[in-house]
Amino acid sequence: MLKRFLTLFTLIALAAALWIVNYAYPNIDLQKAFYTVAAIAIIHLLFKHLFEDVLIKRIKASKTRYSFKKTVSIVYLVVLVAVVINIWVESTQNLLVSYGIIAAGLAVALQDLFKNFVGGIIIFVTGIYKVGDRVEINSRKGDVIDIDILYTTLMEMGEWMSGDQATGRLTIIPNGYILAGSVNNYTKDHSFLWDEIGVPITYDSDWREAVTKILSVVRRETGAVAYDAEKSLSGLEEKYYLPRKVVEPAVFIALTDNWINFNIRYMTAVRDRRMTKNKLSRLILDEIEKADNIKLASTTIDIIGFPEVRLGGHEMGEGNTIPEKS
Repeated sequence: MLKRFLTLFTLIALAAALWIVNYAYPNIDLQKAFYTVAAIAIIHLLFKHLFEDVLIKRIKASKTRYSFKKTVSIVYLVVLVAVVINIWVESTQNLLVSYGIIAAGLAVALQDLFKNFVGGIIIFVTGIYKVGDRVEINSRKGDVIDIDILYTTLMEMGEWMSGDQATGRLTIIPNGYILAGSVNNYTKDHSFLWDEIGVPITYDSDWREAVTKILSVVRRETGAVAYDAEKSLSGLEEKYYLPRKVVEPAVFIALTDNWINFNIRYMTAVRDRRMTKNKLSRLILDEIEKADNIKLASTTIDIIGFPEVRLGGHEMGEGNTIPEKS
């Protein structure tokens, strides 16, 4: 504890000694030296003991506490330099130039901090996203679990995990990214989205019956979600310019070289996307297995001929055999 106050006590003692010497032998330089040491002692008391020991320690978030501590250290040095210059530089023009240099250095040193601070204010005021939203920021996707004045913390999704599953990592994103980048919010004002399943069907299958069976399954399983999504979209139309969207399931057909590709489009809740796709895929497979005239397609290769083969100088073609050695 005494070590933390050693610098302060030393500055106070030095200021007192300079005051005594200046009192006995008045001198302008001694007077400025006294003012300088006294000012440094006061600034040290304010920043190192009041701010760091009292205020910063009350900040619970470790990353915010660290950022503010670094900021206080930078401001501490800037204020020290500014005060010393103000004491020793008498020319007003030189003083303004010195302050301009200090301001430029401060702006460069703290530009990222200022950007993050302003970004945090914008997030809180405009509600771009809030805790609990599923967002994608700077190509990082996850659920927002914390927002402070400088950083946003996500429970990361994606990466090595397929589907909308959490990886378990916490991703810390500076709030300044919202000033120059885009933010994808999956749950702001509307917690539903469209999803698709691709199913390949052979050309010799009854594709009309396949469409009927698939639509029957998807409508049955997503009917309630589609109804809730339609009401949610109706609310969005009052707030945004949003053309009317179809929420009913649909099957879109595309012809390929090998099969008929069925793109099945349907509505799902954002947080249930993977589970809904899994359930629908299983039910669609069950329906296809029950039908004799519908088959799933896969990549196949038809071999239509063989090249001629020469062995030991003898030509082999269809019906030829290799002569035996005597």
